[in-house]
Amino acid sequence: MKNENYEQFASDNYSGICPEVLESLLKANQGSSPAYGNDIYTQQASDKIREIFECDCEVFFVFNGTAANALSLASMSQSYHSVICHELAHIETDECGAPEFASNGAKLLLASGENGKLNPSSIEELATKRTDIHYPKPKIISITQANELGVTYSIKEIEAIRKVANKHSLRIHMDGARFANALVSLGCTPAEMTWKSGVDVLSLGGTKNGMAFGEAVVFFDKDLSEDFEYRVKQAGQLASKMRFITSQWLGLLKNDVWLKNARHANSMAKYFATRLEEVDGVNLLCPVDANEVFLKLKPEVEVALKKQGWIFYAFIGISHRFVFSWDSTKERIDALIEDIKSIEI
Repeated sequence: MKNENYEQFASDNYSGICPEVLESLLKANQGSSPAYGNDIYTQQASDKIREIFECDCEVFFVFNGTAANALSLASMSQSYHSVICHELAHIETDECGAPEFASNGAKLLLASGENGKLNPSSIEELATKRTDIHYPKPKIISITQANELGVTYSIKEIEAIRKVANKHSLRIHMDGARFANALVSLGCTPAEMTWKSGVDVLSLGGTKNGMAFGEAVVFFDKDLSEDFEYRVKQAGQLASKMRFITSQWLGLLKNDVWLKNARHANSMAKYFATRLEEVDGVNLLCPVDANEVFLKLKPEVEVALKKQGWIFYAFIGISHRFVFSWDSTKERIDALIEDIKSIEI
């Protein structure tokens, strides 16, 4: 297992804390500070997020992405409502029913779509499938940016989804676990990719982009945030020492570190994809918009790579996923490529 102690490509969750975040975290560890978010770091982090998004949004902090998504969706719906999402959406495949649990039963309605993306026609079909009282009423559209196949929604695509949402009185939630990666890929502003395009609530990811833990929930429609702090507390997501979540955000957002990290991760993914062109019989399955690369490996190649110590995911039974992080290096990517090329099949 020659690679077990080195950078791996299973997930950006494998990476460590980036230096700027760690420095901010250590600074917050000096002395005492008020608990439960009544500290200067939480106020400054909230204000910084408002500044970045160019609006007076409501901001809350939780420990992880599952909580951010589940509690967001619960705040936007009642138990008899439903959420339209892609069949590969993280809220469907990887959150153990948390959105349904948090909302006391709201149902996920699954749509197909090329490259893991919802489209207006698939949303329209589900939104109008049934209108009788015996069926959960569609209330929310949830999109992931960048999505589960590493592909981004363009601004025009989000705006088109907003038109369908307006037609059927639906709210829009964005799962932004890799929001920064999508942002630098599209070259737009945070405001343009969210509330200006019609997004009501955002789960804003930090852990995959250099933080140790912690996500933010951003309400552009402030009416939907009513009593959200109680949901956070009831779900066990209210950090008593909140400054150790929010000080990380200060380190990540200051001087656009979050964009620098995302830009590097994206560039490493594109570098890997380019190097794959040298390997016979290996083809990309999806466009490389952000920091994930999906390809189909022959079973014997997968087995050989894992015996050599490489860690990556067989993603939902359809492909093999390689994810790149703020600290990925060309040297490790080159080593991986050489090992792939050396396997005899």
